[in-house]
Formats: sequence, structure tokens, C-alpha cells
Amino acid sequence: MFDWMVWTTPVAVFFTCIVLMLAGMTVWEIKSPTTLRKGFLPIATTRGDRLFIGLLSAAYINLAFIGLAGKFAEMFSLEAEPSIWVSFVASMFFLAFVMRKG
Repeated sequence: MFDWMVWTTPVAVFFTCIVLMLAGMTVWEIKSPTTLRKGFLPIATTRGDRLFIGLLSAAYINLAFIGLAGKFAEMFSLEAEPSIWVSFVASMFFLAFVMRKG
């Protein structure tokens, strides 16, 4: 069923984190409904809005890293392409930043 996708450990961890975040946000929303808040984003957002924006950003960060990993290895004279864990950690930090300050 999932043969079409390359299920490496980083990919599985990334999607597991997304599922856990969605489950956690659902429970949080049921226990404590959210209100609109204005942060650095140009619109007033709820927690769910910030999660959605953060998840989209995380996906784009990972895609950009995958696309540029070969260039990074070339620019910095690395023997191999940098680990995908670098983009995973960067995207999770950015997601946390959007959730906290967005």
C-alpha cells in the first residue's frame, strides 16, 4: 500500500510528528478553545491557523533542503550530502517559532 513512497527513518519521524501534533492540538482545542491573536504574522490567527502555516513552512523547508543538498555539498566541499535530519530540526524549530510568536 505504501510502496510508492520511500519510508526512510527521517520521513517516518516527520510524519509521526505531524500526526502527534494534530492529535495534541485537537485535545488542546477541546480542553481550551482558542481565540484570535496577532503576532508577527500579518493576520490575526488561532492556534490551528498557526499550526497549518507552520506545517506548510516545515514542508517547504524540507523540500528546499532536499533540492539544495547537492549544492550545499558542492559549496562546502563535503564528501556527501548533508543529512536530512538538519532540515527536520530546522523545520521543527521554525514550526515552534510560528506557534509561539506567530
